[in-house]
Amino acid sequence: MRLSFIRSQSRGFSSRLVRAWALPALLAGAVGCGPEGLGGVDPSESVATHEDGLVSTNGLSTNGLSTNGLSTNGLSTNGLSTNGLSTNGLSTNGLFNTWFSSNPAAGDQLMRYVARCALSSSQTLTYTHNGTTYAWPGSLGLAPTWSTTNQPASVAEQQVVSACLAAHANKFGVHVNISVQGRGATNVSIPTTTEEVQTYSQKEACFFGNLFNNEGLFAANDANYLAYDQSTVRTCGLSSWSGDTACAPAIQHVGTCLDHCQLDATRTHYSRCTYNGVEYKPLVTRIRPQDIYRCGDGVCQVSEKCGTGVTPDSCKADCGTCQ
Repeated sequence: MRLSFIRSQSRGFSSRLVRAWALPALLAGAVGCGPEGLGGVDPSESVATHEDGLVSTNGLSTNGLSTNGLSTNGLSTNGLSTNGLSTNGLSTNGLFNTWFSSNPAAGDQLMRYVARCALSSSQTLTYTHNGTTYAWPGSLGLAPTWSTTNQPASVAEQQVVSACLAAHANKFGVHVNISVQGRGATNVSIPTTTEEVQTYSQKEACFFGNLFNNEGLFAANDANYLAYDQSTVRTCGLSSWSGDTACAPAIQHVGTCLDHCQLDATRTHYSRCTYNGVEYKPLVTRIRPQDIYRCGDGVCQVSEKCGTGVTPDSCKADCGTCQ
């Protein structure tokens, strides 16, 4: 078994060879946060053959576009802190092998999002396990030092990768294109385009925290709370009320971004968020307006249920009465 980087030639970016990194130690125990392990995993969605969401259905270039779908069960609040912050990756492949062997499908899913967040689009992390080679391509490049050296992630890299994982979490385990915005660990902004901003015009949420040291993950609305008849599969971030527990304990919803965060000079995202006396580097997300659903629009969405009422949990107009 081996964990290594390969030259990436996907999406037209120049190839670059980088060294092994400290990820295996940090991920030891990250999957299997309960009896269910990592819920919502579709084994057919192997990153080795499928790169979802890096180019949107509207044909936009990559930039900050990504696709969420990481099950909240994969975000154990004690997983990324186990065995590794004080060691380098070259000495911990055994730990990674043990962790990955416990649930390869779940490990594949989590690694797809960790690589997407931390690595740049010219990097691909590969791993061979029991004769199967997994390829996890990068995209957002939020942790450039961690992903190119044998050193553990810095606090800034821990925070921004944690925020990115939270932004990609989805209670329903479905895939929805999102626009991720903010600054990486070295304060380089995630690129965007006018078309991306126009298409993904709905402000959604801010995410912050640190999974690497058990401080947890936090989300807050970057828009008004949802109305009584509205819902979205992005409920981990865009909520209908303060303190929403829909994605707990993986992600704690803490109100609105302005309650905890300071806008940056562009006023498009936040430079820092403070919670429980700790200052974090956050990320924000944007979605398409049509990804907010309303009971009564004639479509029974995955975020709606049958019933006799007019709310998402009891939407007779869209989902009928329960049998």
